[in-house]
Formats: sequence, C-alpha cells, structure tokens
Amino acid sequence: MATRVIGAASLTRDLGRWRHDESTAPTEPTRAADNGKRTARPAYVALAESIRLLIHDGRAPLGVALPSERDLATSLAVSRTTVTSAYTLLREHGYLISRQGSRSTVALPPTVVHDGTKPARSILAMMAQPEVPTIDMTYAAMAAPVQMTEAYSFALQGLPTYLGTHGMDPVGVLMLREALARRYTDRGLPTEPDQILITLGAQHGLRLLLNVLTTPAERVLIEHPTYPNAIEAIRDVGARPVPVPMRPDGWDLDGIRSAARQTAASVAYLIPDFNNPTGHLLDVEGRAELAAIARETRMTVIVDESMVDLNLTELESPPPVAAFARGSEIVTIGSASKSFWGGLRVGWVRANQPLITKLLGTRSTVDLGTPVMDQLATVHLLRHADEILTNRRQQLRSRRTTLLDALSEDLPDWRVTPGVGGMSLWAQLPAPVSTALAATAPNHGVLLAAGPRFGVQGAFERFIRLPFTHEEADIRIAVKSIAAAYVGLTPHAGDPLSPLTCY
Repeated sequence: MATRVIGAASLTRDLGRWRHDESTAPTEPTRAADNGKRTARPAYVALAESIRLLIHDGRAPLGVALPSERDLATSLAVSRTTVTSAYTLLREHGYLISRQGSRSTVALPPTVVHDGTKPARSILAMMAQPEVPTIDMTYAAMAAPVQMTEAYSFALQGLPTYLGTHGMDPVGVLMLREALARRYTDRGLPTEPDQILITLGAQHGLRLLLNVLTTPAERVLIEHPTYPNAIEAIRDVGARPVPVPMRPDGWDLDGIRSAARQTAASVAYLIPDFNNPTGHLLDVEGRAELAAIARETRMTVIVDESMVDLNLTELESPPPVAAFARGSEIVTIGSASKSFWGGLRVGWVRANQPLITKLLGTRSTVDLGTPVMDQLATVHLLRHADEILTNRRQQLRSRRTTLLDALSEDLPDWRVTPGVGGMSLWAQLPAPVSTALAATAPNHGVLLAAGPRFGVQGAFERFIRLPFTHEEADIRIAVKSIAAAYVGLTPHAGDPLSPLTCY
C-alpha cells in the first residue's frame, strides 16, 4: 500500500506564520561566536522546529510522508535549500526517516517514549492510591439530574408489562425505539423504529459495528484527537486507526478525503457533534461534504452523537450527518450517558435494516439485550428532555466559565480555545509534559487524562483534556492543584520547546 503523503498546501496551512509566530515556532535567538551579539535563527531551523511541533501535537502523524522538497519550497515561497536543510536537521534528530527512492516519513526519536503497536493505557488505568483526597478529572460526565429518581419510578410502574416475557430483547423495547425514531425525525432525519438498535451505551454500539464492518489489519480513519476508548476498540478488533489531524478550527475534510483514497479505508469513526476532547462542531456545509466523501470513497462513516445534546451556544445545531446521506454510507451511534447520566447504560445504533440484522447476529455472541428498567427510564427522560437539557447546558456554561477563569489566573501561559459544546476544554501546554503532569498530579489531589490518551503513537504531549463537569468549587481547587503539579515538574517544565540545536 502506498505511503500517505501530507500535501504541501496542507502543511503550509498548518505551519502558519512559522517564521514569526512565537506561539508555534519559538524564535529563541542564538549567540554568535565571534562578537557575542544575538541574532535570529536561520529560516531552515525555524522551519524544522515548526514541523517538529506539528509532529508532537499530532498534526503530522507518524508514518506519513512529508511533501517533496520542491513542492514545499514552492508552497512556502522559500528556497529549496531552506527546505532541504530543515529536512536534514529533522532527520538528524530522529524526526524523519528516509529510505532510498522513498519520501521522508514522520517519526519520533528513540528518546521520546511511545509505543505505536499497542493500545494506549486506559485513561482510568490503575494507579497508586494518592495520599490526599482527589478530584477526578479523567472523565467528562455529570452527576444524575434530579429527574432520575422519577424516571426509575416510571420504569418500575411500567415493568409489570414485561414480567410475563423472558425480558431479553436484543433489539430493544419498542417504546424506546419509537421515541428515538421521533427524535431523529424531528431533527431532520426521517427514521422508523426498525432502524434503531438499543445497545449498552455508544461504546457497545461502536464495538458491534466494528465487528461487522471491519476485518483484521483493516484501516479505520479517525479524527486526531479523538475519544480514547474508540481507539482501543478499533485496535481490539484487529483494525488499524489512521489519524487525520484536526485543524485548530475543526475538521480537515480534504485530509479525510485524501487519507481515505490513499489508505483505501472502508470505515471511519468521527465525532462531528462537539468532538471529544475539543468541543468542535461540524457545520452544515461540512456535513454535506463529509457525506459526499463517504460516497466517493465507498467508506462507511460511523458518526458518534454522544455529545449531540450539549450545544453551549444559542445557535441551533445542524441536522444529523446521516440526513445528508443518499444510501447507507453514514451510520449513527448515540447514548443517554452524556445527556442524562453515565450510570444509565443505554445507547443505540441508527442504521438501515440489513445492517441492523447483521448487528443482531453479532450481538448474540456478546450479550442478549439491554436491561428493560434502564430502557423504560430513558423513555421518561426523553419525554422531559427539554427541561433536563436546558438545565444541564446552563450548568455546563457556568462551569466552563469558571474553568476558563481559573486557568487564566493560575496557568496564564496555557493556551485554551473553547469549543462550542461538549464537556471539556483541550488545553495546550507550553512544554511537552502532559504525561509527566498526569503522573504527578495525584500527589497534588487531582487525577488527569494526559493528552496522548486521545491520539496514537505518542502525539499530544503538549495537550491535556480538562472537563468542566464538576461543581464550580471543585473546579477551582482542581486548577490550583494542577498548577502546583505543573510548577513542580522540573525547573524548566514551563519553558517552550528548546529549538533544535544547529551544529
């Protein structure tokens, strides 16, 4: 299979103002040996450093080829010698691998610890019991709404109807499937109950779909960063996640199209409704283009709508991505966990009837259905969704503001660009110390999910996900604890990445 290639135009766009913007390409001067004067770094060093930052941030994925020297020089409007020298410097430091007759491909030096062959450890991996009480920020989920008790009372009252049966329905309770079908129809996607399969959460639905739609060693496109458990699910079925870096303002649809063609991927997993962890939302035009890409490349796109109800703006959310499909190219998974409560293990798959039938065949080897009580409780919650979600969105807005204010006060050198929805912020650190920070944070009373959990092959060491789902007082305490852990890492942990040394 041909090596994936980053286009010169795409790399130029991601590099931005690489010669002048200190936020993306540190321009620490070097001291001249002859007279002690400080002079700016050469252009090729600045270019090499900027490309290196893209590699660490996951926007230049490992194993992908960089553009040819001639193409990149033309796109950047620099001499070919500048690009050649930059590539040479990156190669000397282990960030590029070159083979005779092949393009230079992105790598990480041996000194950067990573393992691209094994699943990343879960963000809830076992760790030593901390000596101080902790605030757990490894998850993005809220406590149950006050209506939850009422929902289970409703379920208990409706339970006798089902007690005369064996209670194991792999498709799902009809009442819930009808409620979900109406909800999709109201959002602009006409749906019948027989297009809905009730699952044990969105993660369960994703795993069933991967079992049916993929084969071992098959490539699955993912946005980068993305939900960690999805990456592990892809790897667990023997498939290979292929990262397509997200831009600071959202999805690189040209990159998705190019990656689909170059890798012949037949499946993609995307979160266009408030991406976890960035909170970005794909607009109407982007949804139409994504559906068109799926048709052009004959790729099935699994759209995860777990966060769909968490729009934190006053603007109306766009229709489901599947509303732009012309056939079966878009499959949707959803969940009650983020909208209502994580302890409510109810999710669903919306697909055509033939795929639902295949999923049922696979499901019988895993489980025999979703608990009836949970399904009936979800019916009640959906009937009162407007009231519940209005309150939860208001809580999230207030808590997000608290988190942003606390970060501005205690960690002013961290860069945060809030998304328009979801439950978390994607914060950029001045130094690639995310894993080290997550390791030491429990000693200061907070648990964190390091940036590399949301990517593949060691990416995102300069990023960390910060949920705003806790009470506001706990959020303030958590940020102060994070700041204390960050300052205590090393004397130079807060410094920008050191420029590549030029000999």
